[in-house]
Amino acid sequence: MSSQLPNLFSFQTLKHRRIATLKTPSPHINCLAIHANLLYASSANEISVYSLSHHSFVDSFNHDPTTGFVKSIAFNQTKIFTAHQDGKIRIWKIDTLYKNHQLISTLPTVKDKFLNFMLPKNYVNVRRHKKKLWIQHWDTVSGLMVNDAKGLMYSVSWDKSFKIWNVKNQRCLESVKAHEDAVNTLAVSGNGTVYTGSADGLIRIWEMTERRHSLVGTLDKHKSTVNALALNDEGSVLFSGGSDGRILVWEKRDDENEVGYVESLWDHKGAILCLINVGEWFVSGSSDGTVRVWQRGGKEGGGFHCSIVLEGHEKPVKSLVAVETSVLEGVFSLCSGSLDGEIRVWEISICSNFKIPMNSIKLA
Repeated sequence: MSSQLPNLFSFQTLKHRRIATLKTPSPHINCLAIHANLLYASSANEISVYSLSHHSFVDSFNHDPTTGFVKSIAFNQTKIFTAHQDGKIRIWKIDTLYKNHQLISTLPTVKDKFLNFMLPKNYVNVRRHKKKLWIQHWDTVSGLMVNDAKGLMYSVSWDKSFKIWNVKNQRCLESVKAHEDAVNTLAVSGNGTVYTGSADGLIRIWEMTERRHSLVGTLDKHKSTVNALALNDEGSVLFSGGSDGRILVWEKRDDENEVGYVESLWDHKGAILCLINVGEWFVSGSSDGTVRVWQRGGKEGGGFHCSIVLEGHEKPVKSLVAVETSVLEGVFSLCSGSLDGEIRVWEISICSNFKIPMNSIKLA
């Protein structure tokens, strides 16, 4: 039965409304994230926190400008991980009583550095006449993702690498030279397959083999920088966005491990800067200032098409995050963050165009 559900949405239209607008202290919004009904928004080096229940300000933290811009935020239980322009990952803990945030550690930890600094083999060349420990990112950390089931965190960086961390003991487990240029984005499937997107225009696929991550595939149809990646809930469909304004759709074939190209989507008029998957839909944000919601079906071949366009941002949309998903009730919400300093909260709802006769639906 579930295999038939995506086809039903081709008979639906979507409507939207803006339910709130929030302003950050600095206009340069880099990323949004949601945890425990709180919205986290990084603008420059500062992170602002808002209640999603009342759309009100709760707290702000990381006021140190020397850390550089905050590029990504991830969560594991009560811990908050933030990726910074200075090449460090910071760990924060929220005081649930007072709703404030306290810095508790920085990755790599002092202990991890101490365990590695003595041996020359633990150093790698990063520039001419300059070496760093392999556990350190030496350039901007551009993305973070936590796999709670495996207890791992993945980080990507403009230093061309990605690293894997043990969330519990905060140690770096592995470092992989992933690309020939800056790594801008990553996506991780539930089974641990890692997808990295780079300024070199490539998407690379990594899987764990013999306790190390090995390259198992390269997707090379982008003709420009890859800025954003997203996976559907099953991990079978990959969406990628580039600076040329194209969104490419890739799909894992049922009988193979290979990921194959499906189609290109050209509706945006500027670079694709962010992508998220929300149930049966995916959502894109662009330098053209718009947010587009896409669904499968409704065109020849059953490909994706743009259902609605969310307009109003005056500058590029840098980040998107789903607030909640209630597909069975026909409603979902999302937030969009822009370089105009605004966070817009949108509600998307499904409108039935006409009824589908029950005898026309074949159950598997």
